[in-house]
Amino acid sequence: MPTYILGIESSCDDTSASVMCDGKVLSNLIANQEIHKSFGGVVPELASRAHQQNIIPVVNQAIINANIDKNQLNAIAYTRGPGLLGSLLVGSSFSKSLSIGLNIPLIEVNHMQAHLLAHFIEDCGDEKPVFPFVGITISGGHTQIVLVKDYFDMEIIGETLDDAIGETFDKCGKTLGLPYPAGPHIDRHSKNGDPEKFKFTKPKVGGLNYSFSGLKTGFMRYIQKEKNIEDNFISKELENLCASLQLTIVEILYEKVILAIKQTGINRVVFGGGVSCNSGIIEKFKQNENIENYKSYFPKFEYTTDNAAMIAMVGYLKYKNNDFSSIEKSAQARFKF
Repeated sequence: MPTYILGIESSCDDTSASVMCDGKVLSNLIANQEIHKSFGGVVPELASRAHQQNIIPVVNQAIINANIDKNQLNAIAYTRGPGLLGSLLVGSSFSKSLSIGLNIPLIEVNHMQAHLLAHFIEDCGDEKPVFPFVGITISGGHTQIVLVKDYFDMEIIGETLDDAIGETFDKCGKTLGLPYPAGPHIDRHSKNGDPEKFKFTKPKVGGLNYSFSGLKTGFMRYIQKEKNIEDNFISKELENLCASLQLTIVEILYEKVILAIKQTGINRVVFGGGVSCNSGIIEKFKQNENIENYKSYFPKFEYTTDNAAMIAMVGYLKYKNNDFSSIEKSAQARFKF
């Protein structure tokens, strides 16, 4: 008998629902919230209100697109955390209610684990990562180096001490006058720029931890200083600034990952999260595989951003292990592995 899992993701500003059958995605819908662009970042209160408006039609359409009846669902997987608490509450409350109404199991999912396990979705290719591997979760809210021994045996061995890598892209991009989210715009402009034109300071942090606040602050101060000298400095140097900033961020990320490979002795590196689609990061790691003797894995583009297919994938893995959740468990903004 086939196993149908409904995945629901609402950790930030995207309302997403996906139906999966035995690891194969039948539908994966995402409702974006355009309202945040005018604020230059996600406004939590507005995000939770938009989730309330979107979740019923998104879930309904996901089931329709999967060409199944809701009564065929075997379980509901939802994001318990981490994320914005108001947004998480909308998704978790809806999931619990639907679970009770359909009398099927409820499965809680850690959002960051799901980013790494998205690689095991059927249409992500035949070559799946082999355990153990070094997982790199890079997004707007997280930057983590994770030792992954099995599907649910994960340990964070390095993380940012302040700003996340995606947050750094966005805040520096805002200084340049780029729309939110700025990461994709920086990536696009950097393709035509000189990455060696400007030099920005790399923070010195011990071990496998990261720090991006110093880079962000230094970049913003430099831009302000140059603007005071020349009004059109940004427009004149935009592509070079983007290329130089992206190169610096990529190098900071790369150096720590290589250190993690050497310390763990594991030469498989698996990326997940919204920033894992950055062309500079992909190019850097792919170009150096033979030099440093490692294999890097990047998810399909549609599974890099927040999406319910990765939630359904984790739900399917847990369903096979009869690892179900209680409706009494509450959403958690800070949800550890």
